Amino acid sequence: MSEVNEAGRFLDYLCDERDVSPRTLESYQRSLRQFREWMGVRFLSWSVCVAEDFREWLFAALKEELAPATIRLRFAALRALYVYMMEREGLLVNPLDDVDLPRKRQRLPQHLSLTQVTDLLNLPLNLPRDKKSPAWLPFRDVAILELFYSCGLRLSELVSLDADALGSGDACLRVLGKGRKLRLLPVGEYAREAIEAYASLADLDATGPLFMSRLRKRLTGRAVQLMLVKYMRQSGLPFTLSPHQLRHSFATHMLDAGADLRSVQELLGHASLSTTQIYTHVTRSRLKEAYALAHPRA
Repeated sequence: MSEVNEAGRFLDYLCDERDVSPRTLESYQRSLRQFREWMGVRFLSWSVCVAEDFREWLFAALKEELAPATIRLRFAALRALYVYMMEREGLLVNPLDDVDLPRKRQRLPQHLSLTQVTDLLNLPLNLPRDKKSPAWLPFRDVAILELFYSCGLRLSELVSLDADALGSGDACLRVLGKGRKLRLLPVGEYAREAIEAYASLADLDATGPLFMSRLRKRLTGRAVQLMLVKYMRQSGLPFTLSPHQLRHSFATHMLDAGADLRSVQELLGHASLSTTQIYTHVTRSRLKEAYALAHPRA
């Protein structure tokens, strides 16, 4: 089996059968290419690589002082390739079974306080509007911020929404998440009102995108990120604001208010509960603080 056929069939499998996102596909392609380039003329085929080849590559990455998360991301592509080759290509031994990776440092997700969220959500309508921009633009920004915080959406999920995604009867949002899995999310009253105000002013096409650019094209993820940077600077937040921080804030505030972990997992669209459990570290630290302040013998 040639290297081109092995990797090519694997990438086709990811695209056609696993329906992975273009971003994941690009990441896997890049990781496979990086290993081939590092091997140089020693690389003959994926099927003849051995554990020692990957240990040497791992050692080289550690010498470069790459972050454990970056290293694990590179090896995720390699592991997926060899699982595929064992299942589909008849490979008998997985060389990565004998390669131990550095543990990923678990960082607590950065999130906004309730006061910071409220200030941010009020910001678009309180700032002077550019006279050249359409009147509906600040209302669109409010709707985006409210929906991020109300539903804990990923950026890719938000920009892919169509105008008919929000059902009129049950006030639930239809979201196509990772792996093209559909989930229905309850939408808070503030977010619903913000969307209705924006949709009315912008005269949205029911079959078109929910969030539009000034030119009435579907809003891109990059445009949303730039919008958040603008409001971050105006709000004086002490850290860079991203869609994921609003998602973290949603999850943390839900758990702080008593929501159970399984419910938050479903709302976030996490395939595994272990992914959601990182948020328990945040709430646990707050419990410790409350205990230390309130208990007479803490």
